[in-house]
Amino acid sequence: MSHPLQSVLAESRPAAPPARVWRDWALLGSIAFFGVLEGLLREDLTLPVLSMVVTLGLAPLLLWRRTHPLAVVGTVFGVVAVLQVGLFVTDAPTLDVYTMLYVLLLPYSLFRWGSGREAVAGLAVILGAATTAVLTSWTGMADAVGGIGVLVASFALGWAVRTQHGARERRVEQVKSQERVLLARELHDTVAHHVSAIAVQAQAGRALAATSPSAPLEALEVIEEEASRTLAEMRTMVRVLRNEAPVDYAPQPGVADLHRLSGASPAGPRVEVGVSGDVAALPSAIDAAVFRIAQEAVTNALRHARNATVVDVRVAGDRSTISLVVRDDGDPGTAELGPETGFGLTGMKERALLLGGTCEAGPCLDRGWAVSATLPRQGSA
Repeated sequence: MSHPLQSVLAESRPAAPPARVWRDWALLGSIAFFGVLEGLLREDLTLPVLSMVVTLGLAPLLLWRRTHPLAVVGTVFGVVAVLQVGLFVTDAPTLDVYTMLYVLLLPYSLFRWGSGREAVAGLAVILGAATTAVLTSWTGMADAVGGIGVLVASFALGWAVRTQHGARERRVEQVKSQERVLLARELHDTVAHHVSAIAVQAQAGRALAATSPSAPLEALEVIEEEASRTLAEMRTMVRVLRNEAPVDYAPQPGVADLHRLSGASPAGPRVEVGVSGDVAALPSAIDAAVFRIAQEAVTNALRHARNATVVDVRVAGDRSTISLVVRDDGDPGTAELGPETGFGLTGMKERALLLGGTCEAGPCLDRGWAVSATLPRQGSA
């Protein structure tokens, strides 16, 4: 067995296909309406009663074309093939129902939602039915080639949509993984700091034990506090780290560095930064997350907000949370996120989620676009 065929057979089904949406019911209603209309008004239609029965009887199977693509393909094309052979044997005229064109949705659904093995098996069924139809109702080489071309186009479209959607899902997962690794690198500095403090206090307590009886107790209190912080940071780091990567020991920017984002852009709006409330003594992961999310949101606004004059960054802190809002005054709807920008938003949301917070983006009521995030002062994975 060749390697490409093995790869196709090993392909699994896409996750969570939609069972039914409102468009499916609208499609089914349209098929029923036009099927009956064609059967009643089309004068050249052979066997009108049988045509309507087959057309309307098979149409409801479209509701399961995503969740059971192979079963639906096998049923519909099997019935059509058997019917074609029966009409050919009895020398009856073949069915030529325009409404039956809805069966072209099935090859698309098979390659879009089926597994690799289902696609190969369904392809054999469809080709068998198509061959039977060509042999039992031959109308010329042009019609045969045209029909096969339409089937191939349906296959190709389903596979193309599946491939594009899969590539985007892999890219989103890659962005999430990169955000986890970056967060773990930042947490490394905090853990190293706490462990160093524990070592220093232990050494100091032992050195002063002979001259100051209270020194060991004071050192133990500090060690206990630092150890608790270290355990919390270690739990977070272990939960978010997903793959090995070189550790970056450079200091990470935080709320105190938000002023770097302010100023006027050479070809865009000015950026204004305001910080209020209690933002002191933040855990390093939360401190860095506020800066990273603000930086990404400002970058998106500068790139995508048309006719914006200002990008406003506001950070506020209280006893339990840190809130961040980045808002621009661009034209309504102009800062909507494209595919690549959407990956940046995915990273922001992933970072906030890992730290126990939330991050949302959307249009403002009047004009412009806003990114808002809320993080707990004590982050948790």
